[in-house]
Amino acid sequence: MRRLGRIIKKEVSRLNAKSTIENDVATTATLLGKKAKAFPTPAPLTEHGSAKVISIFNQKGGVGKTTTTISLGASLAELGRRVLLVDFDPQGGLSLGLGVNAHSLPLEQTVYYALMTPTANIDEIVLKTAVPGLDFLPANRDLGTAETTLGAEIGGQQYLKRALNSLRDYYDVILIDCQPTMGQLTINALVASDEVIVPMQCEYFALHGFIELKGNLDKVKNFLNPDLKLIGILATMYDKKTSHNRQVLERILEQFPEDVFETIIAKTIRFAETTVVGEPITSYASSSGGAASYRRLARELIAKGGAR
Repeated sequence: MRRLGRIIKKEVSRLNAKSTIENDVATTATLLGKKAKAFPTPAPLTEHGSAKVISIFNQKGGVGKTTTTISLGASLAELGRRVLLVDFDPQGGLSLGLGVNAHSLPLEQTVYYALMTPTANIDEIVLKTAVPGLDFLPANRDLGTAETTLGAEIGGQQYLKRALNSLRDYYDVILIDCQPTMGQLTINALVASDEVIVPMQCEYFALHGFIELKGNLDKVKNFLNPDLKLIGILATMYDKKTSHNRQVLERILEQFPEDVFETIIAKTIRFAETTVVGEPITSYASSSGGAASYRRLARELIAKGGAR
């Protein structure tokens, strides 16, 4: 087995993040008065590789894309999957959420270098997290300069796919944290992906935004990546006490009944805290409702065939 990346050592001052709501996981089934499905713990993998590549994308910011990428990735790693997270936003939020300020890294140690340099040894850019089986490719503001370059290059929409090819045989799942715009970086991510997860905040304009987003996904599918599949809409930042959130989610379920994950990610202060400490909620607040929700989402994703 080859060794990928370098180990990032970090000391985290843990807060008292334990919770007594371990089983308090919201679902669309209970919202509709139905019995929620029981997604079993999947069997361990006997062989690794042939990674499913999944973009986490929404054209609206602040809907939980980065939190979902990190938390879902950590939950899949807990299930024995080898997981690679790709920070593909020049803001570097995913890297920061894993305890690394990528803006201080040399360009040669970021995803930008892997993207733009065909001869780059991507194994040397991959970083390991404190979670066993969970690695990531860091990004910083240098990645933003790729927007213009990629658009001017022949085959520029295939650069990320090329960069990730050598890693697919090692990992089981690759999750890409996309920036909240439909630019060249996002197109690269979608061309490299098998599937898309769309985190969606339960607010009025979210439904209209998704219709536009779905149109863009269809264009990528029709012209650039015929195998691209929407694996699911994920309701995030859900407030059970707000009737508006419930009404919006009900409308989403009415219009896209087959496209919504049953698992709902409820709003909690724990997610903001995880960014401060630089680790996934599954380790920072392991018994919290937020951790339980993402663990359930990981099982649901595997049950749907969206991950190995």
